[in-house]
Amino acid sequence: MRAAPPPLAADPTPLSRFLGTALDALREGAQTRGGPLPAGGPEAVARRVREALGEALPERGTGPDEALRTLVRVLAEGAADPAHPLCAAHLHTPPLALAAAADLAASALNPSMDSWDQAPAASALEAAVTAALAAEVFPGAATPDALVTTGGTESNQLALLLARERHGAALRTVVGANAHHSLRRAAWLLGLPEPVTVPTPNGTLDPAALAEALARTEGPVLVAATAGTTDEGLIDPLPQLADTCAAHNAELHVDAAYGGPVLLSRTHRHLLDGLDRARTVTVDLHKLGWQPAAAGLLAVRDPADLAALGHTAAYLNADDDTEAGLPDLLGRSLRTTRRPDILKTAVTLRALGRTGLGALVDTCMDLAQDLADLVEKAPELDLRARPTLTTVLFRPTGADDKAVATIRRALLTEGRAVLGRAEADGRLWLKATLLNPHTTPGDLAQILTLVEGSTHR
Repeated sequence: MRAAPPPLAADPTPLSRFLGTALDALREGAQTRGGPLPAGGPEAVARRVREALGEALPERGTGPDEALRTLVRVLAEGAADPAHPLCAAHLHTPPLALAAAADLAASALNPSMDSWDQAPAASALEAAVTAALAAEVFPGAATPDALVTTGGTESNQLALLLARERHGAALRTVVGANAHHSLRRAAWLLGLPEPVTVPTPNGTLDPAALAEALARTEGPVLVAATAGTTDEGLIDPLPQLADTCAAHNAELHVDAAYGGPVLLSRTHRHLLDGLDRARTVTVDLHKLGWQPAAAGLLAVRDPADLAALGHTAAYLNADDDTEAGLPDLLGRSLRTTRRPDILKTAVTLRALGRTGLGALVDTCMDLAQDLADLVEKAPELDLRARPTLTTVLFRPTGADDKAVATIRRALLTEGRAVLGRAEADGRLWLKATLLNPHTTPGDLAQILTLVEGSTHR
């Protein structure tokens, strides 16, 4: 007689028990780790994982409780914990507990967003929430829309794809040297010419330099500006760039994966003036939105641009079904099977509202200013510049690039702090990206203490 199959996620009784096991394992793993990163470096972490995993595909399993407890614990023990205040290297946010709980519900229900009969409520929820978020990006547009993506890379690729479909293979892209690498990769994937790259010696795209590049570039052009650069968190001068594009009959895309959620802050949203003049805009809510990855968006001013994504598969969106009123979801993504990632965002927006999320943005931007203040007061540290968003670049005074890199790697190997690295002004800088609203002034001071301590070894 065959054994009974394992329970399904839709059954709340075993799911509740497994969730308790997983939460206990998360707690135990974090306690064992004891810091923002596991100590010992890559080989030590890999060794612990191999020991816990054993045979990756055993002939007979160990049972659900043991497997879940063992592997969740080793993952937590070996994690770079974005919720730890000394884990501040990347645009890797600590997700809200509320959003993570919603994500669990999405996983348990497992709607697939490629046909209405697999995701009736999820598709309606996605339509309502994406329209509302698109209206935040394009407040003056009649019927803006947004697609859910896996993040900035997919959103930027979609933006270039839509532009190519409007203009054909003759499309040229113009980007700043500060642009995200995904734009160059997207041009390559889409068979477009290598983007024209405009130097950005001051970290942002200069309108005059852009005008010169556009004057030399023939054919239809898409300019990609940035609102929140990866290395320094800088925002290109969007109103002036929009004017330049209009004067040269070029279209504008803005990669606001990092900075886009600043729209929710009444205090700082002016930093994104001119964003609504773009044709397409990338926004990531798994950065300054505190969502579990993935939670990306591509907002479009004119929903007619999305018609290029239309695709028919008879088993998913047959013409007669669409004519009968069943929503057609295939044109909402380049992917077929995809998760209902909008649920966690919808729950977060309903729970916190624009005011609550805006306050989190303000808190993290204030933290960046506080850290910059501390660096300026530290005689043995240099500050690159006052932060625009939540990124602070600094380095020990008089240190060369090799010393800066060594300090960072030492802190990583010891598991004491997770700082990023960025090149600016021809030098290597330590980068703190502050996305944890629970970070305290004491945490900021400890980051600098650890760097100064490593400098004197």
